Order: sequence, then structure tokens, then C-alpha cells
Amino acid sequence: MSLPLPDQAYDLAFRTARTFNRFSDREVSDATLYEIRELMKWGPTSMNSQAGRFVFLKSKESRERLRPALSAGNLEKTMAAPVTVIVATDARFFDHLATQFPAYDAKPMYEANPALADKVGLRDGTLQGAYFIIAARMLGLDCGPMGGFDADKVNAEFFADGRWRANFLINLGYGAEGGTHPRGPRLSFDEVAQIL
Repeated sequence: MSLPLPDQAYDLAFRTARTFNRFSDREVSDATLYEIRELMKWGPTSMNSQAGRFVFLKSKESRERLRPALSAGNLEKTMAAPVTVIVATDARFFDHLATQFPAYDAKPMYEANPALADKVGLRDGTLQGAYFIIAARMLGLDCGPMGGFDADKVNAEFFADGRWRANFLINLGYGAEGGTHPRGPRLSFDEVAQIL
């Protein structure tokens, strides 16, 4: 049986963690990016699909390639962030199921039904993006997830073969003081949940 984590872990991952819009100039090492991926990969996905894909934009040149796709409100903070992560979905995630889900051959089910593959891929890739945020926070980083960008432009620039498709972006680094907006309220349990 698993034991609950110390209370501080809940703060780090959720309660006091914030969405950051400004980051310090402290570098995020490649080793840290590997560490995030190694931690978040254990989160569950349908049939162990692992449909999420991650492109880390660290260099000025890579960020300039992203610039034309960013909305005005996300431009400055993204260009200044130490790392921007393109969270994408692999449209052919099912090509890996033979090794990742050996229970039976599930590939034909997805290959024959592109709408199902799109639905499952997007859901599982989004889940993995959420796992990524939690893993980054648990490793002491701060995140600024966002959707204000032109996905078609990102796909054309970074994923021209059409296999990977942009889902959302995460600015990543070590948050700067004053880099958050006031925390918004959360809906109550009764507003969002039912126990039947």
C-alpha cells in the first residue's frame, strides 16, 4: 500500500504552485529536462499509448522560429523564458503499441479509425502535458502553460511531415518574483463534482 506524501509535496505540485509569466535568467539544464521526462513518463495513458511529444526550445534561434505563431499577449514572456516546450501529439502513437502494449494487437483498431486515434491521442497527449507540469514543479521548476498561439503555424514550422501536432505550450524555468498574477478562486466541490 502506498503512503501519502508529506504535506509539502501537495503545496509544491498544486496548492502553492503558480502559473508564471516571468522567469529568472537561471538556466534550465538539459539534464533537468531529461529528469522531467523520466519522471513524467510513468503517468498512465490509454493502453500505455504515450502519445505526448515534447520539443524543448532553448536557443534564441528556435524561439525566433516560434515567434510568428505567438499571440501578442504571449510574445514577450515566451521570448524571455529560459525554455518553451511545445507539447504535441503523435498522430501515429499506435505504431509503438506492439512494444508498449503487448497484451494484444491494438494498432489495427486505431489505423482503421482515424477519428478514434485523434481522440485518444489528443486526450493522452494532454494528460502527459499535465504530468509534465507536475513533474517540473516537483523538481523545483515553475511553468507557464498557455494556448495563445497559432497551432497551424507551429505545425508548419516544426512538424512539417504532419505526424506530430502542437497541442499547447509551456514556458519553463525558475519563476521571478512578481512573475504571477493574483491567484484566481477555485470552484467548490459541489459546483464541479458529484458523489453518486
